[in-house]
Amino acid sequence: MPKRLLVVDDEPNLLRAVAAILRAEGYEVTTARSGAEALVRVAESLPDLVVSDVRMPGVDGYQLARQLRSSSRTELVPVVFLTAKDETADRVAGFRSGVDAYLTKPFEPDELTAVIAGILRRVERTHAGIARLVGSATPGPGHFRDEELTEAEERVAAAVARGLSNKEIAAELEISVRTVENHISHILAKKNFANRVEIARHVMARGDDG
Repeated sequence: MPKRLLVVDDEPNLLRAVAAILRAEGYEVTTARSGAEALVRVAESLPDLVVSDVRMPGVDGYQLARQLRSSSRTELVPVVFLTAKDETADRVAGFRSGVDAYLTKPFEPDELTAVIAGILRRVERTHAGIARLVGSATPGPGHFRDEELTEAEERVAAAVARGLSNKEIAAELEISVRTVENHISHILAKKNFANRVEIARHVMARGDDG
């Protein structure tokens, strides 16, 4: 499953350029022209990572990062700043607001994609490690948690295996995106999976067995 990135910048040409670079790397990219619009996009569908400018009218990059960090739903979403503000004080303010990386404009596309790929790999390893710890700490046969899914969770898992995004699943099943995200979280926890790919493999393996 492609990782979903949200790119935020009030300069339309740069926004299109960054989005094009990331789509060429195979990412699913959503864009926003302001921090306020970015928060709406995040509410609609949780991204795997956010790339944001700092200087924006209204909700700027610092405020956006702080708001993401203040919510339990979004506190672990990685944030990369891509900005012309390159003073040491700007970088310190960025890291204090909770960003994971700070890149300055003009930027090198290879550096941007390398930083994003590195952060996403680290997140994958962290999730896998947590899943292993949860599995080893859960009593049961072989100390492995493998609970049965509800009927609603089965439908969501099947849709994930078909490659649908959370928004597409919500539309097809006529439920909210937040409900889809909750179902996926429950599936990951019940089956001790690290990501959507493992959900898809599980569904396809059962189909093969049938």
